[in-house]
Amino acid sequence: MRALPDPAASRAVLVGVSRYTVLEPLPAVANNLPALARALTGPTSWNLPTGHCTVVAEPDTARDMLDPVRDAAEATSDTLLVYFAGHGLLDGRGELFFGLPRSVQARSYTGVTYQALREIITDCAARRFVVILDCCMSGRALGLMGSEDLLADQAEIDGSYLLAAAPENGRALAPPGETHTAFTGELLDVLQHGIPDGPRELDLNSVYHRLRGELAAKGRPAPQKRDRNTAGRLVLAYNQAYRPASAPARAVSDESAWPNPDDCHTPLAFLEALAETRALTGLTIPALAQRADPPLAPATVTRLLNTTTLPATWKTTSRYLAACGLAPDQIGAWQAAWQRLRTQEQEPARPQPPVPAAMPPPARSWWDRLAGRQDRWPRHRGM
Repeated sequence: MRALPDPAASRAVLVGVSRYTVLEPLPAVANNLPALARALTGPTSWNLPTGHCTVVAEPDTARDMLDPVRDAAEATSDTLLVYFAGHGLLDGRGELFFGLPRSVQARSYTGVTYQALREIITDCAARRFVVILDCCMSGRALGLMGSEDLLADQAEIDGSYLLAAAPENGRALAPPGETHTAFTGELLDVLQHGIPDGPRELDLNSVYHRLRGELAAKGRPAPQKRDRNTAGRLVLAYNQAYRPASAPARAVSDESAWPNPDDCHTPLAFLEALAETRALTGLTIPALAQRADPPLAPATVTRLLNTTTLPATWKTTSRYLAACGLAPDQIGAWQAAWQRLRTQEQEPARPQPPVPAAMPPPARSWWDRLAGRQDRWPRHRGM
């Protein structure tokens, strides 16, 4: 079920750096911040009180950037959104840090590390977290969310969503002469004008798929995402292009755009993928129910998407997927995933034989860990 944040208990912090002394200036970033603040405080998005959306322009030091994030985190119990636009740089170990006005490439102490930002977020008591990074190398943060480090383990929480403007080794784009950066400009267009033939409410997954499609069509860097559990259903805006109708589903020409049922290892992941499939079509629940053969009751589709357990039978799910526009072989793959998960649910847990106690491996020194990673350090020159 899609969820809309409580404006009274939610906060947003928008950080942007457009003026640099050593690095190339990014004048479009200065335009991103007020436009995004207007969107988030407006009635078509989260309708945040003005005091709940903090704009941090041209922070000179790490504290100038992170103290407002800390203050917002301590005041948030529902949803915290943190946005950064500016230069994304890599340190000598290939890890992401954010460029401040006097930052220098490869010297993380001249900027703000993503680790420092993430420590604040993971210590926050908010129910949900949204991080939007419009900077080069922002995809590096995806790996940090999924790594095996201790801090990454702390980030394995419900409701966290990271949207990155560029792949792990890619550059974000600030086209000369355009008012906004490529990624944020497309995001603002979705917030202000909506998605034609899309649902009434635009959740994060719907927005992500729209951004990815539009930016790819223009030959621009493709955004990336990483989400935990139900975070993708968080509503970001009301769809200004929404028109109730039983219009045909939007064609999805690239089969790789559909969720892959083989990646669903839990019932919840399977149900999330079902909901994402409908989001890709842009159809409302009543319109999709009418497309089924024979038609389904809208309440039946709602129950299918909002349940927390696997469907007991396959027939309704098959009709739902066919109405979304999936081919028979694709539906067959979904059925195989459903059967696999049903079998896992029904298998009794097998007792495991006791494992003899073993001596823990000797702790690796900081230098050993550093030496083991050297060969993997990328050599990049950031913007």
